Amino acid sequence: MIQNKSVLAIIPARGGSKGVPRKNIRHLAGKPLIAWTIEEAKKSKYIDRLVVSTEDEEIAEVAKSWGAEVPFVRPSELAQDDTPGIDPILHAIKVLPDFDYVILLQPTSPLRIAEDIDACLEQCVDKKASACVSVTLTDKSPYWMYNLIDENTLQPVIISEKPILRRQDAPDAYVLNGAVYVADIPWLERTNSFLHEETIGYVMPKERSIDVDTMMDFLYLETLLSEMIDASEEK
Repeated sequence: MIQNKSVLAIIPARGGSKGVPRKNIRHLAGKPLIAWTIEEAKKSKYIDRLVVSTEDEEIAEVAKSWGAEVPFVRPSELAQDDTPGIDPILHAIKVLPDFDYVILLQPTSPLRIAEDIDACLEQCVDKKASACVSVTLTDKSPYWMYNLIDENTLQPVIISEKPILRRQDAPDAYVLNGAVYVADIPWLERTNSFLHEETIGYVMPKERSIDVDTMMDFLYLETLLSEMIDASEEK
C-alpha cells in the first residue's frame, strides 16, 4: 500500500508473439523474459498483489513458478494481435476489484528495476496525478524528423521558424519506454487509457529503457546481460 491506498500490479503476457516466438517465456541470460519483471515487482515496497494476465497455460505455469499469481485465464478474445493493450488491464481490474491503483508492467522491459516501479508510483501519488508513465530521453530529436509526402518531399514533423541544425541546440524530448504505467483505477476506467492530458511522466535512464520487440532486441540484450554477469562474477 501507499498512503493507505492499495496497489494491484498486472503483467500482461499473451502467448502469440509474432516478432519473437514465445517471447515472454524465452530465456534471456538464464531465465524466462517474464521472470525479470516478476522478480523486480516482488521487491516493490508498495505492490499488494502481483498477477499475470495470460491465456496461455505454459506462460501461466512459468509465471507461477517465479512467484506471480495467475488467478484467472484471460479470455482468448483479449489475446489477439489486434487487441488494444488497455483491454486486458481493464479486464483484470474488473475481475480483481477493490484496489485503488493499478501498475502495468510489460514483460518486454526486463531492465526496469523495483526502484523504477516504486518511484513512478510515488510520483503519481505525491503529485496527486491521475496517471504516471515512464519515459526516457530520446536519441533522435523530433526536430530532425520528417514525413514523406508528394513523391518523397520532406515535410518536418515539427515546423519551427528557425531550423535547429546542432544537436545541442535541440530541446530535450522524451519518449515512452513501455516500462511502467501507473493509474488511479476509477480514473482509468473512465478514460480507458493511461495516456491523457492529465498523465505525467517519470524519467528513466536509457540503460534501463530497452524494450524487447524484435529478435535483434533480444540478441542485443542477451549479449549485454551476459557481459554484465561475467563482469560481476570476475569482481
